[in-house]
Amino acid sequence: MFTPKNSLRRCRWAESNAMIRHYHDTEWGKPIYDSRQLWEALVLESFQCGLSWNIVLQKRDSLRRAFYGFDPYKVASMTREDEARLVMDKSLIRSKQKIAATITNARAWVTMHYREEDFAGFIWSFARQSEIKLTSYLQQKTPQSCQIAAALKNHGFVLVGPIMIYAWMQAIGMVQGHEPCCFLYTP
Repeated sequence: MFTPKNSLRRCRWAESNAMIRHYHDTEWGKPIYDSRQLWEALVLESFQCGLSWNIVLQKRDSLRRAFYGFDPYKVASMTREDEARLVMDKSLIRSKQKIAATITNARAWVTMHYREEDFAGFIWSFARQSEIKLTSYLQQKTPQSCQIAAALKNHGFVLVGPIMIYAWMQAIGMVQGHEPCCFLYTP
């Protein structure tokens, strides 16, 4: 029997509107192996902290424009003047701390690249097959997210605490984040 996509059961956070449903159904929780796309997901996750995904998704195009299509090389070259300009831009999430962190994290990403450290390879080296299926959508952090957060901080990344990193791990498909009632849940 055919069931329309909008009548499927989803994670509770993904039920509020069509934009959230689309993000949940097409992006969230799907494994990302591209270094630049992983960085974009990290930026979006950092902006989401303390806010709803609805707000972040509404501002996504503006964030994409402000951060040069999420090109870490271009963002790494941004100045304090650029930072101040972005804080005043009403089309963005105007958090000085999150904007500054995005620039700092782009510089850390670029530094890794220049040292011939692939960001995707680095991140996915923390994946353990046993943890991918066994983690719970109710958890806020895991030993693995603590380990990744510490490793990122050692590479110069900021605002990458274990709770935010665990949410990012779910978003990038490293761990199962879908609720058991969700049509995308895989036990």
